Amino acid sequence: MATSLLPNSATRADGSAVIRVLSYNIRSMRDDTDALARVISACEPDLVLVQEAPRFFRWRKKLARLAAASGQVILSGGAPAAGPALLCSLRATVERTEDVLLPLTPGLHRRGFATAVVRFGGARLGVLSCHLSLQKDERYEQGGMLLDRLAGLGVEHAVAGGDLNERPGGPTFRRLADRLQDCWAVAPWGSEYTSTPTDPHQRIDAIFATEGVEVLGCGVPTGHPGVTEADMRAATDHLPVLAALRVPATSQA
Repeated sequence: MATSLLPNSATRADGSAVIRVLSYNIRSMRDDTDALARVISACEPDLVLVQEAPRFFRWRKKLARLAAASGQVILSGGAPAAGPALLCSLRATVERTEDVLLPLTPGLHRRGFATAVVRFGGARLGVLSCHLSLQKDERYEQGGMLLDRLAGLGVEHAVAGGDLNERPGGPTFRRLADRLQDCWAVAPWGSEYTSTPTDPHQRIDAIFATEGVEVLGCGVPTGHPGVTEADMRAATDHLPVLAALRVPATSQA
């Protein structure tokens, strides 16, 4: 259970920014979309890292409807990234976006990354949403591609998150956690397990941050004001992960 409130979003006098980042597998919006919007809205995120966004008929309209209902706008991703997407609040200043398709393994689903560079006050942040493969070897390679893509964003600070399809003890999860901060492990808050909503027993969804980003709290927003168990069960087949992060002001050359 969440025993304390996460810090609210804020821009500080030193140029740093406190932001809320939500990672959420929304299962192509095939469940209760009103409940989904209520969960997202209650978390008051500055960034939403979406997995399994709608990808087919009228996908953009569906995603835009969810964004509007939850106080967000579409930043990048969806069909062009094979499912991952990014939403953001109007607090974000968008510098650039890029949708990345990963190599296709015959017989397996196409995967991709939704990426962006945004600013909050004086803080510049790279962002990446991912949904890694169900196949172990492909998933491990995709973990390496994720690290390379983050490094290639050309920013001092970055956050990545998504559905890893793997628990913390797995090789891909460890590969990411060796290079990045596993936000739940650094500052656990709320609940740990993200799958399944009706029987939470495993953590396969996570948010990671580069060194220098201060993790103020991270976890499933159980007990967070406005987030109900009924809505989280009805919204999709994963539980969301919410993190509060303090991003330092960007260093000036």
